[in-house]
Amino acid sequence: MISTFSSAQDLARRLHDAHETFKEKKLTHRRFKHQDIVPLLNALSDPLSISQVGESLEKRAIYQVKAGSGQTKVLLWSQMHGDEATATMALFDIFNFLQARNDGFDELRQTILTKTTLHFVPMLNPDGAERFQRRTATDIDMNRDALRLQTPEGAILKNLQQTLQPLVGFNLHDQNPRYGVGKTGKQAVVSFLATAFDEDRNINDVRQRSMQLIVGMNRVLQQFIPGQIARYDDEFEPRAFGDNIQKWGTTLILIESGGYKGDSEKMAIRRLNFVAILSALKAIADGSYRQEETANYQAIPENGRPLFDVLIRNATVMRDGHPVIVDVGINHNEVNDKAANAFSYKSIIDDIGDLSTFYGLEEIDATGLTLTPAYAYTDTLSSVADLSKLDLPSLRREGILIFPVRKAQDDTFPAQAVHVLYEGELPAQPLQLEQIPTFLLKKGDQIQYRFVNGFWKENPVGLQNGVVD
Repeated sequence: MISTFSSAQDLARRLHDAHETFKEKKLTHRRFKHQDIVPLLNALSDPLSISQVGESLEKRAIYQVKAGSGQTKVLLWSQMHGDEATATMALFDIFNFLQARNDGFDELRQTILTKTTLHFVPMLNPDGAERFQRRTATDIDMNRDALRLQTPEGAILKNLQQTLQPLVGFNLHDQNPRYGVGKTGKQAVVSFLATAFDEDRNINDVRQRSMQLIVGMNRVLQQFIPGQIARYDDEFEPRAFGDNIQKWGTTLILIESGGYKGDSEKMAIRRLNFVAILSALKAIADGSYRQEETANYQAIPENGRPLFDVLIRNATVMRDGHPVIVDVGINHNEVNDKAANAFSYKSIIDDIGDLSTFYGLEEIDATGLTLTPAYAYTDTLSSVADLSKLDLPSLRREGILIFPVRKAQDDTFPAQAVHVLYEGELPAQPLQLEQIPTFLLKKGDQIQYRFVNGFWKENPVGLQNGVVD
């Protein structure tokens, strides 16, 4: 058994190291659309075949990719929620892997393709993907439509499960990137779930197989993200596809892609999905998952309370002339830019007070520092372009971070992070819940940190060089 596990670890490492070879280069960000994947699907070749299994409410084709000739059927689907695209990218990487030859992985391909027949649905909710939103065009959450089947996309999924009767199904999602692993304070990069099929969360052969496969995936991924894998809560949800598919007799594995520091487009987690799914497919093909102990599934920590993106500890604020020690929790929220098919961040102060039982993805010990409002430039500028006429580095050194602007234009922001105020009041004095976190942390008269939109480092990933309030 030890040699089997060691072999799986070694294979996972090889897949991880070779991922760049198979990475679909045309998928470089999460906000791709249906029209972006259709040419990729049409370009697939032996041993893959493509067919249309239906269409969305807005008449976008929903495709299935088939591979293999084995007796054991496996169904994998991604982007049931339109804004959860990490695994979709990984599936295209797997397509490239399955088409490759003579690279040291031929034995793995042979095992998978002769022992299993794989059915992939890479984008189940193309209308949601078009808007980069969770729900379908009906405004229904498809993953709560397994009973009524009011979404055409949900009806397609059920028909596939009922027709194919696969042994195993992979339900591929993204989860809140702020989830922690138990009480460790570590970010949950990946979470797994062997969904319940009844209210009592009983374990039959179907669900036991889910647990055993997850144990194997957890083991191989721990070498890349030690201590950053969690287990999703298994409370039975009678409307959900995962729970019902388990109930209908298909072993269901839920993979949730969380967050990874510095990986806003989830390229690192994409690679982890690639490794985990291929490792599991091998275990299904050769039956090695049967050696796993389900107790090791229960030992995976559950998702803990959400983390803050930034947690400032022990800052001093002045209230009515009195110093008050507070912690400040800041979260960076993505704002879609549909025209640019990109996003920016609008951060908020999510909590203030004693946050000593919480953790942050990034933390600052502000003991001895006073949180004060950032200063505003005294003149109102005509447009963002006028910022280029100012000595921003000098102004920032003085704590001037806020610049009133009369007219909103699509100008390029300067390299220095600034808070552009088109209209409305200045940020609260010194801070309030839900406001944009633009402020200073000072030690005496010396500025130690300059926060603009919740960031204190220059040019953070995904942040436009400025923030509009």
